[in-house]
Amino acid sequence: MTRHPRHADGQAAGLGTAVKGGALLLLLLAFIAFPKVFTNPAVTNYGVLALIYVTAATAWNIFSGNTGYISLGQAVFFGSGAYAMGIAARDWHLTGTTVFTTLPLCGAVGALIAIPFGLIALRVRRHTFIVITIAVFFIFQLMAFNLPFTGGSSGLASPFLSWPAAGYNTPFYYIALAYAAGSIALAWLIRRSRFGLQLRAIRDDEDRARGLGVRAMRVKLSAFVISGAITAMIGAVWFYYIEQVEPQTGFDPIFDLTLVLMAFFGGYGSIAGPVLGALLLEPLTLWLNTQPAFSGGSVSEILLGAVFLIVVLFMPRGIVPTGGELITRIRTRGRPAVVPAAPGGPPASQVPPAASGSSSGSGPSVGSGPSVNSGGAR
Repeated sequence: MTRHPRHADGQAAGLGTAVKGGALLLLLLAFIAFPKVFTNPAVTNYGVLALIYVTAATAWNIFSGNTGYISLGQAVFFGSGAYAMGIAARDWHLTGTTVFTTLPLCGAVGALIAIPFGLIALRVRRHTFIVITIAVFFIFQLMAFNLPFTGGSSGLASPFLSWPAAGYNTPFYYIALAYAAGSIALAWLIRRSRFGLQLRAIRDDEDRARGLGVRAMRVKLSAFVISGAITAMIGAVWFYYIEQVEPQTGFDPIFDLTLVLMAFFGGYGSIAGPVLGALLLEPLTLWLNTQPAFSGGSVSEILLGAVFLIVVLFMPRGIVPTGGELITRIRTRGRPAVVPAAPGGPPASQVPPAASGSSSGSGPSVGSGPSVNSGGAR
């Protein structure tokens, strides 16, 4: 007797889902306990900034990872959210924790900017789209330098926050954790939805997706707006955390390149890939900048670029997909995932009635004559 393949697949899928659910729960508990275990402000600072980049990289992946349109203008939303919070707090005289009430407003600013931005940039295809996002990025950076309400080259300072110095980073850590968890959950829901299927159809073949009835412009623009809103809100959290924003920091080209590096390093297009990339690369960058041998110049950026080059050459799909394939290969011990059919076809007892019901008489019996490949792995 042989185990029915569907039954085996169902058991494996159920076990895999349970393992993944348990691992996610343990990981979430570890993140919640992190600032309680590591109370050193320098360590919690790593955690806050890493979670900020987890959110930004996930937001980038919601659009770019699903559609294949690589955006190098994500700092437009990040900086706009930071400036929106700073301008609102200054003009409305907001202080303390009341400043956090402007976070939905910052998200709305990012979404509103994404609409005309996307209507212009998404009319072209992938390679031209990259150039347009870079051009729009520099336009926003120049506006931040020259417009009077942005503070010019001096930027904006955040309102005073009267939290105790000993645990100043902890509330920001949990705010960033909430945004990171929310963005990851949203990315998961999008991936499992019809909307996510349409996005991936555009990534695979946009012309064919249009032929199948996908309204490509509307779908791409919706993902772009969602990505911009999330990035603007986490940019506002970043601004209040570091207590200032300047044109060269809010609209930083390195920010866009870092998001791309994180996504490709962890696994471009996957949900866990950008998360893993941000959790590995942002603390590593911060640590390198604290080392005297690397903090004086661009040595840390050169090292990260070398790491990225190695990953692209030897793990072009990123850590998560490559690791998943390796685990599958080890688990199956090199056996094929689907057992190929025998050269003469399946046994007569397993042939469907429509195929096995040959007429009696002079007709050839099943299995006689030349071999015909009736199935098997492809």
